[in-house]
Amino acid sequence: MKDYSGFLMQVYDLLFDHFGSRGWWPGDSKLEIMLGAVLTQAVAWKNVEKAIYNLKKTGLLDYNRLVEARVDELADLIKPALYHRQKAKKIKALVDFIAEEYGGDLDLMFADSLVQLRAKLLTVWGIGPETADSILLYAGNYKIFVVDTYTRRIFSRLGLIREDIAYDELQGFLHEYVVPDVKIYNEYHALLVALGSSYCRKSVPVCGKCPVSVYCQYKL
Repeated sequence: MKDYSGFLMQVYDLLFDHFGSRGWWPGDSKLEIMLGAVLTQAVAWKNVEKAIYNLKKTGLLDYNRLVEARVDELADLIKPALYHRQKAKKIKALVDFIAEEYGGDLDLMFADSLVQLRAKLLTVWGIGPETADSILLYAGNYKIFVVDTYTRRIFSRLGLIREDIAYDELQGFLHEYVVPDVKIYNEYHALLVALGSSYCRKSVPVCGKCPVSVYCQYKL
């Protein structure tokens, strides 16, 4: 079987040289990072920032206050993140889960093993693999590669994977060939987001400015 380790790290280096460190995931606390992981579902980060600002301004970026908050109250504050009623229910489901499983103690939650905590998070309503893995990597500092639309698009255009590859299969591929390091997993995912949003777009990609276009099998 071909070893893709060298190539994947070469892509990483090219992206890092082009974009620099992304400082991702933004957030002043584990709770803020977790909420951001839910709020960013199907929406641009600039919308999430507005919702987070509203929560901070009203003092609701606090675990105990979130537990007590009404869903409609929360939904009004996070309107900028879109799908606000559904996302409010997801946030409430998440904080209720933390209360029931860990007594509201985030440190206790993140003391759980990666395998155990991931399995538990995936039982929470509204928490899928990408959201769960974002929480695990960025808030919990677990060694897990977050897969998203950009990851699938970029690596399929580079000829490494099928475009319709399953989440777990692509994650397994990356775990096998990318250096297993939290900082690298963190930075790599952020760099792929930067590439996907700036150049490697779904339609009308900006191939002329892409730092990895020399390897691309898709470029126009």
